[in-house]
Amino acid sequence: MYTLGINAVYHDSAAALLHDGVVLAAAEDERFTHVKHAKRPVPFSTWQLPFDAIDYCLKAAGITLAEVDHVAYSYDPQRFGGMPKHAGATLELPFEPSRAKPANPSASPWDPLFVSYIANARAQLLDGAPHHLRKRFQGVDPVHGFQWHFVEHHLAHEASAFLAAPFDDTAVLTMDGRGEGVTTSMGRFTGGEYQRLRQVELPHSLGLLYEAVTDWLGFLHSSDEYKVMALASYGKPEYVDVFRDIVRFHRDGIYTVEAPRLVERFGPPRERGAPLDQRHFDIAHSLQRVLEETVLQLAAWLHRQTGLRNLSMAGGVALNCVMNSVLRDAGPFDEVWVQPAAGDAGTALGAALWIDYRERGDRKRHWTMDHAYLGPAYSDEEIEHFLRWSKVPFRRLDDIAGETADLLAAGKVIGWYQGRTEFGPRALGARSILASPVDPAMQAKLNEIKDREDFRPVAPVVMEEHVNDWFVDGKVAPFMLFVFDVRAEKAARIPAVRHVDGTARVQTVNRGQHLLYYDLLDAFRQRTGVPILVNTSFNTRGEPMVNSPRDAVESFWTSPLDALVIGPFLVEKAGATA
Repeated sequence: MYTLGINAVYHDSAAALLHDGVVLAAAEDERFTHVKHAKRPVPFSTWQLPFDAIDYCLKAAGITLAEVDHVAYSYDPQRFGGMPKHAGATLELPFEPSRAKPANPSASPWDPLFVSYIANARAQLLDGAPHHLRKRFQGVDPVHGFQWHFVEHHLAHEASAFLAAPFDDTAVLTMDGRGEGVTTSMGRFTGGEYQRLRQVELPHSLGLLYEAVTDWLGFLHSSDEYKVMALASYGKPEYVDVFRDIVRFHRDGIYTVEAPRLVERFGPPRERGAPLDQRHFDIAHSLQRVLEETVLQLAAWLHRQTGLRNLSMAGGVALNCVMNSVLRDAGPFDEVWVQPAAGDAGTALGAALWIDYRERGDRKRHWTMDHAYLGPAYSDEEIEHFLRWSKVPFRRLDDIAGETADLLAAGKVIGWYQGRTEFGPRALGARSILASPVDPAMQAKLNEIKDREDFRPVAPVVMEEHVNDWFVDGKVAPFMLFVFDVRAEKAARIPAVRHVDGTARVQTVNRGQHLLYYDLLDAFRQRTGVPILVNTSFNTRGEPMVNSPRDAVESFWTSPLDALVIGPFLVEKAGATA
C-alpha cells in the first residue's frame, strides 16, 4: 500500500511517500523550485500543490500517481470556521477582499478563496501538474483512483511525532501558529492508540505571538523566528512582566494570549536592516523567557495527566532549540524527542503516517525516524557528467574524508554535498557548509560568506561518542534541535561554535547515520585533536538549501567558498586561501 502525504496550505510545502508503513521519501518543494519556504503563507497561494516534491517521491519509489492507494492532505476544511456546512453551499468572495471588513474579527475576507482551494485540492492534483512533470501524474481513474483524505492539521503534526518517535508509548505536545483553529495540542500515544487530552484554540497562540514579535523586530514572520531566538541570547528579561501579562497559564493545561499591541507597548517597529539596540535584544529575551515558562507549565500538566516518561514534539514552535533544551533540563520528562521537520513540512509526513497507520489496521509501526536523509540523491556518474558538461575543473579524491579534513585543518571553508538531501530545515551533513571550529574568526567569516546577520551563531557537529567530552551533559542529538553548554575547559579550543551565552546547538553523528560524514569528523580529529566541525546549511541568504549538483556548483561559484566536495570529486577555486 502506497500512501502519499501533502502539505500545501500555509508554507513549507512538502510531500512524503510511504509503502506499507515505511517512509521511502520526503522533501520540501523549495528544494526544487528555489523559492524559500516554497511560497508565502497567504490565502491566494493555497492552490499551489508541491508538484515537484510529489514527483520526486514518486520517482524515488519507481511508481506513478496511478499506483498510489491513499493521498493524505494535512488540513481538514470541514474543521475550518469559514467552511460552509450545508449541502449545496456556495462561497462568495468580495471583489476587493483586502478592503472588506468581516463581522467576525477572527475571520478574513480571503477565507472563501482560501477554503475553496483546499476543498478542491484533489481535483488540482488530478489535473494541475505542470507540463514537464505530467509523466508521473497521468493515468489516474478520477472516480476509482486513490482515496483522498483530509487530515486535521494538528493531528498531522501529532502523528509526525508519535508515529516517528523512538518510543512505543509517549506523551505528545505540538505547538504552532495555527491550524484550522487549534494552536496547541497535547495527548498520549499508548498501546497503539492516540488520545488527545487538551487543545488550545485561536486566538490564543504562542506561535502567532512569536511571529508578531518577529515582524515587529524587522524580520520576516513565518520564516525568521529563529533569528529572534538567537537575538534573545544578547538580552536581559527587562520586559518579562509585559509578556507575562500577554501570556497567562491557567489551570487544566490551558493558556491565553492577549492581543500583544506591540506598537502601543514598545513603540514603532524596527525597520528591516536598521541597527539593533539593547532594547531589541531585551524584548527578544523576554519573549523567549515567557515562552519557556509557559511550555514548562504545559509539560508539567501533560506529565501529570499521562504519567509517561517520554515526550515527543512537533509543530513550528518545537524548532525553538533553546526552549527544547530548557524543557529537556527542567521539565518533568526523562526523554524529549523532536521531529526534525517539526514545522509545516512535517505535516506531509504526519498525514501520510496517520492514514497509513489507520488504513493498514494492524496498529504496528514499521519505521522509526533515526535520520532525516529522505530527499534526492545523485550518483557519482550523474555528478561527474554534470561537472564535465559545465566545464568545471575537478578531480576525483582518493581519500574523500582524509583529503577534505586536510583542507578544513588548513582553514578552508568547504561546500559538502553527499548522499540524500535532508528533510527539514537543518543541514545535517548532506548539504552543508563545513569549516574548522578552532579559528575564532570563523563565525564572522561564515556569516559574511552566507550574507547573514552578525549575531547569528553557527553550529557544531560532533562524533556521537565524544559529545559529552566537549559539552556539559552532552547527549545524542542527531537533528540539531537542542543546545548544550560548551565545557569551560574546552571553550578556547572551539571558539567558532560557542554562542555569546556559552551554548552551542549541537548535532551528533554516528557511523550508522552518515558514514562518510562521520569518517570526515574522525579524520579531522586525527589531524587536530578536535572531533568537531562547524556545520551550517549550504545556501546563501534568501535561498533554500542546495539540492541538485547544479544548485551546489552555482552556489559555490557565486559565493566565496574555498572548495566544493561533491560526491567523490573536489572542485577548487584558483588562488583560494585560508
